[in-house]
Amino acid sequence: MEISREETLLNKKGVRATANRILVLRTLLSSEYPMSLSGLEAKLETLDKSSIFRVLTLFLEHGIVHAIEDGSGSLKYEICSSDGECSISDMHVHFHCDSCHRTYCFEDTNIPLVNLPEGFAPHSINYMIKGECPECREKHT
Repeated sequence: MEISREETLLNKKGVRATANRILVLRTLLSSEYPMSLSGLEAKLETLDKSSIFRVLTLFLEHGIVHAIEDGSGSLKYEICSSDGECSISDMHVHFHCDSCHRTYCFEDTNIPLVNLPEGFAPHSINYMIKGECPECREKHT
C-alpha cells in the first residue's frame, strides 16, 4: 500500500495520521491561499468546527502549519515549508487585499531581520502588507 503525501508529512513531524488530519492537511496543501478556520469548515463539510480546530492546534504544536494574523479578525493557517521545526527563518511576507479579503504569500520575500534589544527573543513574526491585489485593482480602474 502506497503512503500518501499527507501521511508522509505527518509521519515526518511525529503526528499519527488519522482521517481528519489527512483531510485538513490535504485541504491546506491544495489551497492557493492561507485559510481561516471558517474557510476550512466551508470546504470540509464532513468535519465540524471543533474537530478542525483540534487538528489545527495539533498542527501548530508540531510545526506542520503556522498561523498568521492578517487583521481580518481570524487567524489564517498555512503549511510550514520547513522539514524540521517551523521557525522564524521560514516566515515570509504576506499581503492582505482589503477588497477581496484574500491573503497572499510572498514566499520568496523574507521578513527583514530586526535587531531587538538584548534579552528579547522572538518566537514569531507577522509581516503583513495591506492594499489591493492586481485583480481587484483592475476591477476598480
